[in-house]
Amino acid sequence: MSVDFSAGLNPDVPNAARIYDYFLGGKNNFPVDRETAERFLSIVPEAKKSVLANRAFLLRVVKELAADGADQFLDIGAGLLNQENVHDIAQAVNPEARVVYVDYDPSVVAHGRALLQGRPRVGFATGDVRKPEDILRAPEVTELIDFSRPVAVLMVALLHFLPDDEDPAGAVAAIRRRLAPGSQLALTHVCHDDANLSRLQQGASLYDNASAPFIFRSESDIAAFFEGFELLEPGLVEISRWRPSSPAYDDAPAAPAQGTPGTSGKTLVLGGVGRVPLPR
Repeated sequence: MSVDFSAGLNPDVPNAARIYDYFLGGKNNFPVDRETAERFLSIVPEAKKSVLANRAFLLRVVKELAADGADQFLDIGAGLLNQENVHDIAQAVNPEARVVYVDYDPSVVAHGRALLQGRPRVGFATGDVRKPEDILRAPEVTELIDFSRPVAVLMVALLHFLPDDEDPAGAVAAIRRRLAPGSQLALTHVCHDDANLSRLQQGASLYDNASAPFIFRSESDIAAFFEGFELLEPGLVEISRWRPSSPAYDDAPAAPAQGTPGTSGKTLVLGGVGRVPLPR
């Protein structure tokens, strides 16, 4: 199937979703995206490993949550669909699982809807995490997701594109307030420390003229997004250390147990899964 994923976009402007697709080895990107990605890699060479590990984290989490009974997934900031996606993993575990992808980028939504045409119990909604109530009211979401029951919400590699003045914490809190007890939030975010701060600042500047800015935060700032959730073991960790013994989808080797993001052998991303507390 030939899909016009560029509809409504300027091919001369770097696009965050297409840059990510390039890092994953996809083909849904333009020369300007590839050039920006390669310039980023020249500054932060571990970025590609981080993207691959981030994707692996997502697929591990989905498989593990589905095996534990999760049957509703809301993937906010889904980006361009790739070869193996949330619905592929979830429905391989439970064919009745329902999955809704959400993205604000019209080209991403058009691409996803074309690829998912005819696929049961899967939808793709237009929505912006900065307007969480609009996401919760989107027809594709309300048709497939029952918020009176637990929902697994995925915000993977999303919030580091939202500066503080766009209130990413408020968006997460608004989603959390609608979730039934037992629901989960899986989240990953680029993390800085003294070892990688200057390089990340230089790399982030490449996104100044892209479709979304690039924001990195400290570990404590990322942990704050899980307010109101109970973090599941092993907590908020470097992503290749999140249950690495789970059925593997990780192309990158597990990181060493010691050290901080940005040191040799580590990815740049922290991740975790929180659960809305059950009534006591």
